[in-house]
Amino acid sequence: MAARSELDTQNIPAHVAVIMDGNGRWAKQKGGLRIFGHQSAITAVRDTVEGAAELGVQYLTLYAFSTENWGRPKHEVMALMQLLVHTIRQETPTLLKNSIRLEAVGQIENLPASCQRELREAMELTKAGNRMTLVLALSYSGRWDLTQAAQRLATDVAAGKLRAEEVSEQTLAGYLTTAGMPDPELLIRTSGEQRISNFLLWQLAYTELYITEILWPDFRREHFYDAIQAYQRRERRFGKTSEQLTVS
Repeated sequence: MAARSELDTQNIPAHVAVIMDGNGRWAKQKGGLRIFGHQSAITAVRDTVEGAAELGVQYLTLYAFSTENWGRPKHEVMALMQLLVHTIRQETPTLLKNSIRLEAVGQIENLPASCQRELREAMELTKAGNRMTLVLALSYSGRWDLTQAAQRLATDVAAGKLRAEEVSEQTLAGYLTTAGMPDPELLIRTSGEQRISNFLLWQLAYTELYITEILWPDFRREHFYDAIQAYQRRERRFGKTSEQLTVS
């Protein structure tokens, strides 16, 4: 595994997104219920957040609960919501101590009232944090994000606030829930699944993908360093040739 000292501190991605996958499989391997995997994943979250902040990552977005996850067994969903409330309450002092601001994207209004309340309180308490922004994607889907952006944009065009011919990629991006954030340069997915699962569809257009077989509850900051090191070894061309990058 990579050590922090082996990383190029001048080439740290400003925004890293993570699909935290494998909790259920991890629990099954241990002979426990799926919620046991979710509970055990808190250490992975804490270690990843601290590791990212120490490296100077500006934004860390965690795919915590997708729109599709509402289709899971009701008892698992309710247990997850209770765990979310407990974790936010428990981790807020650590976020404050480390000057980390908490934000959330997604259909937050669909969460239980207790979750919404804990989120609002934590975001208010940490709003002055300037070391890193931790973004929780909750009840989120990339297609929903694009749909709501298109609806809001169309409303503004119809109201005469914007002309259709003025709409650009930058304009649409401003209507997404991630408006104001840089697009992720790196996406980490655990558990070996090779798909993006309806996550940040617009924002991941030129993101480097890092897939690891490690199940999320076993993920630690050293594994995060491995992902950063892999990112630093890649050449980001954005459609250009290597020669063009050399000239520029």
